[in-house]
Amino acid sequence: MAEDDFSKTEDPTPRKLARGRDEGQVAQSQEIKSWMMLLGATFAAVVMAPSVMKDVSAIGRTYVFEAHSIPADFAHLRLVLWNLLGELTLALGPLIGLFVVLALAANIGQSGLLFAPKKLRPKLEKISLRSGFKRLFSFRALNEFLKGILKLVVVSAVAFGLAVPMMSDVELIPSREIIGTLERLNAVALALIGGTVAVMTVIAILDFAYQKYAFFKQMRMTKQEVKDEHKQTEGDPLVRSRIRKLRVERAQRRMMAAVPQADVVVTNPSHYAVALEYKMELMVAPKVVAKGIDSLAHRIRAVAEEHDVPVVENPPLARALYAAVELDQEIPPEHYKAVAEVIGFVMRLRSELPPANAETGAMDG
Repeated sequence: MAEDDFSKTEDPTPRKLARGRDEGQVAQSQEIKSWMMLLGATFAAVVMAPSVMKDVSAIGRTYVFEAHSIPADFAHLRLVLWNLLGELTLALGPLIGLFVVLALAANIGQSGLLFAPKKLRPKLEKISLRSGFKRLFSFRALNEFLKGILKLVVVSAVAFGLAVPMMSDVELIPSREIIGTLERLNAVALALIGGTVAVMTVIAILDFAYQKYAFFKQMRMTKQEVKDEHKQTEGDPLVRSRIRKLRVERAQRRMMAAVPQADVVVTNPSHYAVALEYKMELMVAPKVVAKGIDSLAHRIRAVAEEHDVPVVENPPLARALYAAVELDQEIPPEHYKAVAEVIGFVMRLRSELPPANAETGAMDG
């Protein structure tokens, strides 16, 4: 296990984190939940408790002082019980709603809205005694136990430190009026609650940071796992290389099939070859239908010669067209003049040369 942990040197990929989230594996701090509940209890005790207790007291007073008017038969008692439960639910509803909202906020606030049905699937290891003992005596369980002890010690120390100075006049309580005594005890309770909330806030923040770190460390991957996942998402490099090669071969076959329809091939003379097609009545400017360097240039030239397509040596123009123009694109205006001279030369060879203004006018327009 330790050896496996040492081999996990790579950060988890987004795909593994997403897969873990689908399975319900997210960083969760129980201390955040405890802190939220404590905060809710404090708010309820300070703000909501007086109103709630007033309502509960009124409900109890009704049934205590009017008990003689309640029929003792079973049907009436059941009705009274249901009415009592309904009234208590309405009175305690705000408190219950507060804790429900805080519980949801504590979970959603840490990991966002999460729906993981896989987490609900029954697993044999969850009911296995061996797995149960392993979880009970695991490093994680020991770590949680030690954290609980440390939290209890810290909270107790803070509470003791706050309470002792305030209890210096405890011997005077019997001589005070009941209202004064209650006010003093209320002040002590509020101080203890405030100190506890402050300590739990610090503990919750530290534990949340630790849980994030522990979860990230748990999700780390080995180099082989990263490679395997990359293959699954991007495909095997050998397969992708083969696909690229097939695409290039198909593109070259289409290109070589277009060479016989070209009007001229401009060469370097051996390193570059660019085949141009120009239909004066259909095109604004000549179009590159094939191009290549070295061995591909030789093949283009061989096909052109085989099909009696004129081959013209013009090294600067061949290099410029190869670099500037993609397949099936027309040449840019800066090359009109040079290409017009080449095509004019070819037309003179074929005795197809039109008047000078028609020769260049189409491309210049």
